[in-house]
Amino acid sequence: MTRKKPWNRVDLPVYSISSQGNGGDNMHLIIYVTAISMKPKRFICAVFHGTRTLENIQEHGEFVLQLLARPQYRLVDLLGKKSGWQVDKISRLDKRGALTSWRGFRVLQDCLALLHLRVTNSLEGGDHRVFVCDLLAYKNLQDGPPLTLDDLRARKLVRM
Repeated sequence: MTRKKPWNRVDLPVYSISSQGNGGDNMHLIIYVTAISMKPKRFICAVFHGTRTLENIQEHGEFVLQLLARPQYRLVDLLGKKSGWQVDKISRLDKRGALTSWRGFRVLQDCLALLHLRVTNSLEGGDHRVFVCDLLAYKNLQDGPPLTLDDLRARKLVRM
């Protein structure tokens, strides 16, 4: 019998958020993402409290969700373990040649897909703020396997 907690038995895709705000652009890892409606196409996204990304989303109301490709596990330390309050993630990614632009946002050029979302509502979700978002546009960039939570667990990058 498995020793995993029930909520950790299902493998989840790993995304990044590209957000904009008066304090600057930022990127952030996000795993708690779920499609909740077909018409309109709607998602819920949970963003950790205290992050620059949360402030940007509350300020701007729109962001880009980026479905990460399996080789992008190397971005976890920068996007998930460093704070946008202390590190300019966009500058670091720009120096690596990892960014391009889409719909006015800086995005990761090697991700699988991009989803431009607009917040319609939000609510408290414990240690996260939950955003209900409508899809404004999307773009598939490449084929390939997505980065998943199990990939991160196998590389000991997360302990969930």
